[in-house]
Amino acid sequence: MQTTKIPATIVTGFLGSGKTTLMRHILEKAQGLRVAVIVNEFGELGIDGEILRTCAIGCKDEGGADAPEGQIYELANGCMCCTVQEEFFPVMKALAERRADIDVLLIETSGLALPKPLVQAFQWPEIASVFTVDSVVTVVDAPATAAGQFAHDPHAVDAQRLADPNLDHEASLHELFEDQLSAADLVVLSKADLVSPEELAQVRALVAEEVPPEVKMVEAVQGSVPLSVLLGQQRAAEAHIDARHSNHDHDEEHDHDDFDSLFIDLGAVDRERLMQALQDIVQQHAVLRVKGFAALPGKKMRLLVQGVGRRFDAYFDRAWRDGEAQATRLVFIGKGLDAAPLRTALAAAEV
Repeated sequence: MQTTKIPATIVTGFLGSGKTTLMRHILEKAQGLRVAVIVNEFGELGIDGEILRTCAIGCKDEGGADAPEGQIYELANGCMCCTVQEEFFPVMKALAERRADIDVLLIETSGLALPKPLVQAFQWPEIASVFTVDSVVTVVDAPATAAGQFAHDPHAVDAQRLADPNLDHEASLHELFEDQLSAADLVVLSKADLVSPEELAQVRALVAEEVPPEVKMVEAVQGSVPLSVLLGQQRAAEAHIDARHSNHDHDEEHDHDDFDSLFIDLGAVDRERLMQALQDIVQQHAVLRVKGFAALPGKKMRLLVQGVGRRFDAYFDRAWRDGEAQATRLVFIGKGLDAAPLRTALAAAEV
């Protein structure tokens, strides 16, 4: 039985800061470590199948072609700190069930995420018994920071903010910059080759004003930082994160306890009747978000269903795996939700 906790490294920073490049570097240099990965946008990682196979959790042998799917979990909702209860927690429970297969957990947040609520989630008993936050790594875009705009493309960050229906906090880039640094155990100054020595010194001085003196800063070009620096810091960040100041410490709008999260399991369903039932539900109940998958009769692929407000998307995302129960599971997030009427409405879609 595995008794030591699985170390989790959280990588945070603005859109375009170099987080994904750093993530790729870690995976490329993993050297047989069984790495579980949680990202906001899987496609952005750009990791080829061979790299995934050599670091996949559950591999029978290094580089084995039969490595199972599921080593990367995608939370494609932008602000991970704002979807901790309804999305992050279920994934962590699933990973906890596979703890014997995992050496390291790697988490990349979106550019708008507040690290503190995410780290605090590791205090929850179900997570704390299995995982610990080895460190929070904040990636700082050196050229952008030297220019005083913090993000490489502030307009892209604003577009990301507007496109995220789950975002429940608003802050200036400077405030987000401060919050990302306030939780840092290590700061990576990315794109260090694109600034002059004088500019790099200015960035170091600016960052030093926002972090405790014990927080180390390292420079990086193309995400190249030794794994001995990035992993194995043993900070147990969840134990001291409450003492770290954040601009959103008293932000009542960031309280997830105001929302309910309900799972409803069904058998095979008719696609048109399911989508109509979901439309009826969101019109009659205070449902903010729906996400899950459905089994359709005679279809070898599962249907992924996502809804925000009254806008729904549904598409086939992958084939059902051998031995996998072909069933429907939907999660509803909202206020004052009651499972009984939702289940009754969905019953009409079953076949």
